[in-house]
Amino acid sequence: MQPTLYNGFTLDEWQQHYRAAPDRLDTTLHTVLAGLSEQDNAWIYRATPAQLQAQTDALLQRLQAAGGDLAAFPLFGVPFAVKDNIDVGGWPTSAACPAFTYQAEQDAAVVANLRAAGAIVLGKTNLDQFATGLVGTRSPFGAVSNSFNPAYVSGGSSAGSASAVARGLVAFALGTDTAGSGRVPAGFNNIVGLKPTKGWLSNRGVVPACRLNDCVSVFALTVADALAVASAAGGYDAADAYSRRNPHTAPASLPAAPRFAVPDSLEFFGDTQNQQAFAAALAQLKACGVTLEPIDFSPFRQLAEQLYQGPWVAERTVAVGALLDDQPDVLDPVVRGIISGGKNYSACDAWRAEYLRAELARRINDALAGFDALVVPTSPTLRTIDEMAQEPVRFNSQFGTYTNFTNLADLSALALPAALREDGLPAGITLIAPAWHDAALAHFGQRWQRHLTLPLGATGRALPPAYLTPPLPPTEGVVQVAVVGAHLTGMPLNHQLTTRGAVLLAQTTTTAHYRLFALPGTQPPKPGLVRDTGGRAITVELWAMPLARFGEFVAEIPAPLGIGTLELADGRRVKGFICEPAALEGAQEITSFGGWRNYLSSLSASTAS
Repeated sequence: MQPTLYNGFTLDEWQQHYRAAPDRLDTTLHTVLAGLSEQDNAWIYRATPAQLQAQTDALLQRLQAAGGDLAAFPLFGVPFAVKDNIDVGGWPTSAACPAFTYQAEQDAAVVANLRAAGAIVLGKTNLDQFATGLVGTRSPFGAVSNSFNPAYVSGGSSAGSASAVARGLVAFALGTDTAGSGRVPAGFNNIVGLKPTKGWLSNRGVVPACRLNDCVSVFALTVADALAVASAAGGYDAADAYSRRNPHTAPASLPAAPRFAVPDSLEFFGDTQNQQAFAAALAQLKACGVTLEPIDFSPFRQLAEQLYQGPWVAERTVAVGALLDDQPDVLDPVVRGIISGGKNYSACDAWRAEYLRAELARRINDALAGFDALVVPTSPTLRTIDEMAQEPVRFNSQFGTYTNFTNLADLSALALPAALREDGLPAGITLIAPAWHDAALAHFGQRWQRHLTLPLGATGRALPPAYLTPPLPPTEGVVQVAVVGAHLTGMPLNHQLTTRGAVLLAQTTTTAHYRLFALPGTQPPKPGLVRDTGGRAITVELWAMPLARFGEFVAEIPAPLGIGTLELADGRRVKGFICEPAALEGAQEITSFGGWRNYLSSLSASTAS
């Protein structure tokens, strides 16, 4: 079967496709489904035409009930794939183990959320059995090959999901990530892998690997698409004991000139092409304004080793349950060997492992304080399928060098395409930051993707024009604050913004209905802004502040200043500084200067003369 004309469509392109004619839904998606080859082992299960029709009929009915408003369905008609350890109601879930297969009674929470947003499931994808592996070869349904060179591995465990996205068969796919399964396949296939903060995306309806560390992850061709999908899929789920609410304390985006940590010692296991690709990526990061500083990587490395070389593996033993005792031969031999190792540990061993994890996680998070992110190779090396058959455990362990510690330390991560090596294979980088920094990483990731302009996955398509423009300012979980005086960049009180994770979005102006005054007796000197139809436009800076930090920021504002609502020149209304009218008595009007900086410059010029 041949690829359809919809191969490699991004979310924006799908939205454009349906905007003119939503009734294209049936014809379009049946064409896409018919284009999926039955010989393609990236798929374990494909929707039947009847199952697809049921989804499209339901969506069109909901659209009609919404008055035909496509805006009510941000993912309207977008086809996606689901890793086959995540439930789709009425479909089988196998976790790549036929003997384990059951019929799911209802959608996993993330699938339900995505379908509510209008997305359509096309099929279930292949994986390393029970999500145990980073290779994509540990499946009775066959090894999923690399989308650039079939002799090489695709990475796992979310192999099929990454392959389907990289080849443009679907717009996005769900994976899971415990040790790196949402990142390594992204790096091996030149796509984006968003490994969210634990608990942001519900795990209800997901076959567990390690419940304490499992994350549903998102694969997409662009960073913007990955963030949009995660935002639609995520949210607090009271029915999932490990779900948690976003505290809205993290920055909305990274600074224009961020500071990244880099491991002080890097290991590539003899893979000189990956080593060269990472060195080139660091140079490109510097070109994007990033400052790079080495960091002691030993606690990261030590924590990474705990995931498979200690009692944490017993979580996988618990997840498989009686199958290991009653039908061990149905398990992949390598998977069986790993999971059975959990029986060698006692409860005392498990608690000692937890104490060590907590100690190392604290050291890691303390080490990252002051940095905007840690940048690492997504994987230090890439192996062929034949090589993996010879050394299945050792080479798998190498793949996890820069991923295994992330969930144990409660960090967020974003895997990004970085280069195509001399041999034509992809190499990626991963940005890692504290929990809930997902959006901040993604906003930088969009800058990175625009800077490199690599082809999208293995489709050969360029980044569409809609993704080459700067992203819109973030709004979810943040407050946009307009500052006019002592809080401006470089001014004495700017630290009250930056220490609360606020990020400068833009310099702009108000509408032409404001007057500005220099307030007498204030320390440091401050202006007062008042609305007046006889005024003029005043220059302001627009900052994005985490919602949870806004109250403490407002509490520091002394009278006669306060926070109100300002109208910007483009018509937006945002929070900003205002002044009590009574304080203007005896104040010098400086409206004619158009802003606080211009007024201060005039004072300096006067003093100099």
